[in-house]
Amino acid sequence: MVVVIQRHMPRRRSGHTTTVTIGPERFYLTANQLTDGSLGEVFIHWGKYGTSGAGLVTSYAIALSVGLQHQVPLADLIRPGLDQLFAPHGHTDDPEIPRVRSAVDYIARRLAIDWLPYPERAALGVYTLTERVQDASTWMAAQAASYRCRTQTFGST
Repeated sequence: MVVVIQRHMPRRRSGHTTTVTIGPERFYLTANQLTDGSLGEVFIHWGKYGTSGAGLVTSYAIALSVGLQHQVPLADLIRPGLDQLFAPHGHTDDPEIPRVRSAVDYIARRLAIDWLPYPERAALGVYTLTERVQDASTWMAAQAASYRCRTQTFGST
């Protein structure tokens, strides 16, 4: 027998709305939190009400919210959305996520950055631009040290 425990949102809740432009399209992502500070529900607004695109992102938000209410880990909910490719895609005006493959890819990445600790995000391959630059700097320094070590070894022979 499966016991389902559903967490309900409080009547008054706090959260934040992120506005992003992906290509020519503008999206609004609202993430509300539970009283314990964890993510509790997601709303996404895109385009004109009643259009196919608006309906699809609303359905995605509902699926995320229902999963969260039933205590499905956020990483498990967003993993399938990462790297999905469809229009609109490309450049964004979000400095932490400068390029995405789709709106769903952006939403998954934004939720991961805002709500998951670094080790969980890293396991999903989700990094901010700053983290990518820092990782690249570390890699370049290690490569330079390795090169210096090899040239010193060969030079002393």
